[in-house]
Amino acid sequence: MLRRMPQCGQPLPHLRASDSHKVLIRTDLLKEGEVPVPYPSKFRDAWDDMTVKMPCSEKNLFPVENEDGSVVQSRWELIRSALENGCKSSLDIRDAILSYNTAHAKRWDFTALNVLCTDGLEHSEVQYLFDVILPEMVKLALSAPKICTQPIPLLKLNMNQSLTMSQEQIACLLANAFFCTFPRRNSRKSEYSNYPEINFYRLFEGSSPRKIEKLKTLLCYFRRVTTSKPTGLVTFTRQSLNSFPKWESSATQLTRLYITYEGTIEDQGYGMLQVDFANRMVGGGVTGLGLVQEEIRFLINPELIVSRLFTEALDHNECLIITGTEQYSKYSGYAESYKWKDNHKDETPRDEWQRRCTEVVALDALKYRHFMEQFHPDKITRELNKAYCGFVRHGVNTQNLSAVATGNWGCGAFGGDTRLKALLQIMAAAEAGRDVAYFTFGDAELMRDVHDLHTFLTDGHITVGTLYGLLKQYFNVVCKNSHSQRPDVSLYGFIYEQISSDPVPEPSPGPSSSSHLSTAVSSCSSDCH
Repeated sequence: MLRRMPQCGQPLPHLRASDSHKVLIRTDLLKEGEVPVPYPSKFRDAWDDMTVKMPCSEKNLFPVENEDGSVVQSRWELIRSALENGCKSSLDIRDAILSYNTAHAKRWDFTALNVLCTDGLEHSEVQYLFDVILPEMVKLALSAPKICTQPIPLLKLNMNQSLTMSQEQIACLLANAFFCTFPRRNSRKSEYSNYPEINFYRLFEGSSPRKIEKLKTLLCYFRRVTTSKPTGLVTFTRQSLNSFPKWESSATQLTRLYITYEGTIEDQGYGMLQVDFANRMVGGGVTGLGLVQEEIRFLINPELIVSRLFTEALDHNECLIITGTEQYSKYSGYAESYKWKDNHKDETPRDEWQRRCTEVVALDALKYRHFMEQFHPDKITRELNKAYCGFVRHGVNTQNLSAVATGNWGCGAFGGDTRLKALLQIMAAAEAGRDVAYFTFGDAELMRDVHDLHTFLTDGHITVGTLYGLLKQYFNVVCKNSHSQRPDVSLYGFIYEQISSDPVPEPSPGPSSSSHLSTAVSSCSSDCH
């Protein structure tokens, strides 16, 4: 019923580099099923504040002691000699990584990696890891000067900038992240303090079962990309908006909604714009202990992780859009119950730029210490603006926009109210001209409540502006004067009462068609209605 890519998309122009779009491959040699050719052909070094400082840069120096005292040496040479020595155990990996990260030798802990190799894998799997996968990963990491030849731009605050690279280039960068080779990225005191961590050292520490399952998921990816080179491209776009809708005066009607308590954003939402419930540092705790919606998505689609290398923390008016990543793993569970299950063969079709038609948008919600504060008009406006930034595509006909696949954004550890957040996303999607597929992750009551309210609002032709006014009214009448930690009157109950007691006048006939006002609920369950 709802639009999906590639069916709804418009033809893409020829892929070209521009001031606002860096392309790290030869576009004239791009062919389906072939590994893209890096551009330029020779490594171009850069060591500045606009690009990623690469481990293979000649400026990447390291102090070493010799008979004459301390001298500086190429850190890349140290990395190469340490990794080329070969690793036959988890202790060898530890020693290799610490040989070029000596400042952290007393702090970094490799217990999780050790547990994986002693208890987490079958003996034959450990053998295969050290005999086959790791040597190939080393080759991949050390091929950086041949594969990643162009300086990688940083996607900095308030930039509207895109970056397209090959899946092979991403695999090379992630192999370097695994071996912790990226310089200036291991301390919050460096020039990268406003960027997420990229080196994997936190994944190796502690003995949490979470880390073991994370490592299994990532090794599934590395096994795949070292066995057979991936042939596609991935685009990363930082979108930064300077102007937003005037929510209170919006005459926009709500779009269509499909809501279900079954399924997942990544599976049933294929071909749609899939929301990553992000941290402002994209990827959140993926390289640490975190293991909820964002981290799981970054693990099963590990090419998302490379965004942490070059994406500065998101501001309130920004999002990160990632098009073309591939899913490599199947999983079960969530947080403590998460388990890597199996290899996943991604059959998602590719577009003309050889990207998988999988578009993920990283949207960071606000974190609330007190439940009531999220109903403040300033907070509501911020969340509407953030969602709108993620959903809108200026210059694209809304008929060519896929539906938004989302769910309980910012409602776990961030303390968001599921019913408010559902409504805000529906409003932002309407303003951006997109339908919504909403996954409540097993919450059948939420599914029914949101479905019933959406039907009531669309049947009554309630506009986004009217809804925004009702949200402000709810804050002023219910939340402001409440002395308890939760509102005395439910949000949806308040909306029903206000609209029923003060009917909104019928709008004059406009271009809206009835299809925009229809709602679907998953018909799999007899108790949906």
